[in-house]
Amino acid sequence: MAKQRMLQFVSVDKQMPEKRDADARAHDFNEIYGEYADAKATEQAGRCSQCGVPYCQTHCPLHNNIPDWLRLTAENRLEEAYELSQYTNTFPEICGRICPQDRLCEGNCVIELSGHGTVTIGAVEKYITDTAWEKGWVKPITPRRERPESVGIIGAGPGGLAAADRLRRAGVQVTVYDRYDRAGGLMIYGIPGFKLEKDIVLRRNAQLADGGVEFVMNCNVGEDISFEDIRKKHDCVLIATGVYKSRELEGPGAGAHGIVRAIDYLTASNRQNFGDSVPDYESGELNAKGRKVVVIGGGDTAMDCVRTAIRQGATSVKCLYRRDRANMPGSQREVQNAEEEGVIFEWLTAPKSFLGEPVSGVMVQKMRLGAPDASGRQRPEVIEGADFTEPADLVIKALGFEPEDIPTLWGEPELEVTRWGTIKADFRSHETSLPGVYAVGDIVRGASLVVWAIRDGREAADAILERFNTAADVAAE
Repeated sequence: MAKQRMLQFVSVDKQMPEKRDADARAHDFNEIYGEYADAKATEQAGRCSQCGVPYCQTHCPLHNNIPDWLRLTAENRLEEAYELSQYTNTFPEICGRICPQDRLCEGNCVIELSGHGTVTIGAVEKYITDTAWEKGWVKPITPRRERPESVGIIGAGPGGLAAADRLRRAGVQVTVYDRYDRAGGLMIYGIPGFKLEKDIVLRRNAQLADGGVEFVMNCNVGEDISFEDIRKKHDCVLIATGVYKSRELEGPGAGAHGIVRAIDYLTASNRQNFGDSVPDYESGELNAKGRKVVVIGGGDTAMDCVRTAIRQGATSVKCLYRRDRANMPGSQREVQNAEEEGVIFEWLTAPKSFLGEPVSGVMVQKMRLGAPDASGRQRPEVIEGADFTEPADLVIKALGFEPEDIPTLWGEPELEVTRWGTIKADFRSHETSLPGVYAVGDIVRGASLVVWAIRDGREAADAILERFNTAADVAAE
């Protein structure tokens, strides 16, 4: 009788890959989780209950076929597991590392809800694709035939790269334009190496370039090339710029030297780790070494900032968030990792004003949660007379991002935007108000997750291919 491979959750406990010791990992930017050994990946995949209605798949933005590739992993059929995993996800090894699984697939795992501890979906996903790269199962991009159509993609983040991959595999000629010197967007310059080592992203960039995708880097649309010229050059255009405009702090002293934007701080750190010359890092302006750091915000960007500051040698790192732990938007797993590394969280607090020039402290007001707001979340209320001063000589604003005014920057007033400034696009095809122009990712959704950008990029690529095929059919009649 064959050994029962699945439904092992009743006898096998959840076990994550080994995590590096907090004291050791707080001094470098290497990833903190190890890799599963073959036997351990097989064992943990076998904990899946093979649900008839898999909530993990339903709550994955890409609707990855999670139960089936877990079963294949449990049966040690890893190459098949990889093929199934990459069928729905352009970058599974990246999602396995940075997706907030505790809010998506793992957070909705049936055995987690029944008290047995979730299946470690993200760790298995990472293991499958890392093994595929090691074994040579990841095949180069080789279209069966070349097509004459051309697509220009503005933005080399996850949405743009996912679309580039899908279009190029279909034989479409693809050019990617990006303002930075390396492709990857926030995966390169926003997310720290301890969550996503950069060679993982660079490897995918190389695969795309080797497969025929043309990259035009250090290119600011509206300055180095006009949007109109890009439209003239290509049959279709995809906008995947992301959102990079930081939300600003208010209150007295908010403009003091020493108060910096999260995106500037994280970009400087990542560039320095690449070995680039970064004057603002070298001068200490964007370097936490020897400084008392306060990070304001409660999302994943704030978690990236506090954990980066620890690694740079800050004397203290505190995070102010206006709601409590249960209501913060960032990953609870990231909060736990940060606490292990020495970060102190000041829940139910918000900045009132900033002291000194350069900044020397933050006047903090204590909060409580009151009645729910329009979103259903309890609204923070100030507790009068409970202010206190938090010493700080580096304050990092991690309050989220807003879209740039693209119609004005690019001289395209007919490009429709929403009342929030995001580009208005059809939710199925992703086509904008301009014929043949599509938009995906954060520039449509607002600041969101990498996995949503990947989904959008894939869907838009499919819509563009359908457009090309329809035009070809009409021309052939």
